[in-house]
Amino acid sequence: EVVESDFTKLLAEMNVAESQAQSEYETDTRAFEIEKASKETSVTHMTKEAAQLDKSVAEASSDREGVQTELSAILEYKAKLDEMCIAKPETFSERKARREAEIAGLKEALEILNGETVLLERKHRRSQLRGASALEPTM
Repeated sequence: EVVESDFTKLLAEMNVAESQAQSEYETDTRAFEIEKASKETSVTHMTKEAAQLDKSVAEASSDREGVQTELSAILEYKAKLDEMCIAKPETFSERKARREAEIAGLKEALEILNGETVLLERKHRRSQLRGASALEPTM
């Protein structure tokens, strides 16, 4: 009888422990299913967001390439304008050559003017000699 009573008591304790374990298992299983569904939804949303971000990155990269091309063209044009507009100091040899050419031109002009002056003086003297009476006022 004692053994039977111990056995019955032990069986009842095992049944209680088994039912508690079963209820804990079911509670944990429900919690895991809810967590799994939540994570699957999160993964779906993150996948969509990643796709949108990839699309945004592609658009931004394309926009950047276009703007970079435009910037390169503008900088190239600016360099050409700078080259044309910004005064560059002449080297000594360039200044010397320019001055020598200017002096040579001035000397040539002086010779031409001296030659014309001589011709004008000759014409003036001839007209004075021939036309002295013509130039005098008549009364």
